[in-house]
Amino acid sequence: MGNKLATDAAAELAAVTVDQTRAGASAAPADAVEKKSYAGFLKNNIRDYGMLLSLIVIMGFFQYMTDGTLLEPLNLTNLVLQNSYVVIMALGMLMVIVAGHIDLSVGSVAGFIGALAAVLMVNYHFDFVTASIICLVAGAVIGGAQGYFVAFFKIPAFIVTLAGMLVFKGLTLALLSGQSVGPFPKSFQLLSSGFLPDPLVNVNPELRTSSLIIGVAAAVILLAVKFHARSKQLKHGMEDEPFGFFIGKNAVFAAVIVYFSYLLSSYKGIPNVLAVMSVLIIAYTFITNRTVIGRRVYAIGGNEKAARLSGIKTQRVSFYTFVNMGMLAALAGLVFAARLNTATPKAGLGFELDVIAACFIGGASASGGVGKVTGAVVGAFIMGVMNNGMSIMGIGIDYQQVIKGLVLLAAVLVDVLNKNK
Repeated sequence: MGNKLATDAAAELAAVTVDQTRAGASAAPADAVEKKSYAGFLKNNIRDYGMLLSLIVIMGFFQYMTDGTLLEPLNLTNLVLQNSYVVIMALGMLMVIVAGHIDLSVGSVAGFIGALAAVLMVNYHFDFVTASIICLVAGAVIGGAQGYFVAFFKIPAFIVTLAGMLVFKGLTLALLSGQSVGPFPKSFQLLSSGFLPDPLVNVNPELRTSSLIIGVAAAVILLAVKFHARSKQLKHGMEDEPFGFFIGKNAVFAAVIVYFSYLLSSYKGIPNVLAVMSVLIIAYTFITNRTVIGRRVYAIGGNEKAARLSGIKTQRVSFYTFVNMGMLAALAGLVFAARLNTATPKAGLGFELDVIAACFIGGASASGGVGKVTGAVVGAFIMGVMNNGMSIMGIGIDYQQVIKGLVLLAAVLVDVLNKNK
């Protein structure tokens, strides 16, 4: 009996020792797994975080080199106005690139639409609402015509849109008879030069209080939406972003929104075109992340043959991306014409380079299937901040082009290296 008790006690002691050993062994890998998850997530999403950090670093660099001029309220407002048309077209170009195509005609289309708007409003005295609707429809038709050749005739988008670039450059010259046409009606100019009204102007005459409130509300809504989305993902076990990264990223975004809103409100408030851009960014973020058509665009860019075999009408989806691009190019053309207050034969020259560069710098893949709306917007502002900062520093346009070309090459090189890994 005594021997049996001793044996049972020894067995229990051995079992406890084994359990403790296993617990210790599992605790160590748990810490290792947590560290590995952070490192793995950062490695897999280096483009997203890298571009955001790059924008912050570039802004900090030029803020220092320009003795604080970059983030002065007046210059910040000009920065928004100068890059508004690039951001607007980058949203459409992102969809085209993700679908595996390219559009070289966007600059010429924007210039042509600006000329069309000038002829309608200045020469034929159309009201700006009717003229703007006609211009947007014309842009969609132009995009659809090019998309039809690409999607249904299988002509490479590079060739079709290169032809479109030449065609609409010529049509712009013909429409304007080689001369500038303007000025536009005051109501149309407000599209680019106007600011949101401030009903609380009497609260603080030196601060556009309404603009600040809108900025704070936008930051709060952003945080609420992000936390709600994360909670839903956690509920279904789909969240893979570490909590530290999630908090840090969204805190930075919210702080930037509030700070920029304060800077803008200390001048004239939020520009009308910034409100338009914000609505478009929200809409296209929803479309790419939450809608069937958005997922189909990514599926086509990732593997068109597999997408077609799964039942997706790939030709129709590609066609829609070009229609969308044409309409956004038309909107950008209206914004640019309103800002200049005139339509010129050379309007839109080189726009396509900045737009395409913004998408690639923002993380879009040259082979399609990869890219985010926020990345394209960040890429556009990286280009804009570089242009603005170098101009303030007195760097010539020649070296500006060299630097922008090197930045674009570096962004594509990083994408290629990541794919090879």
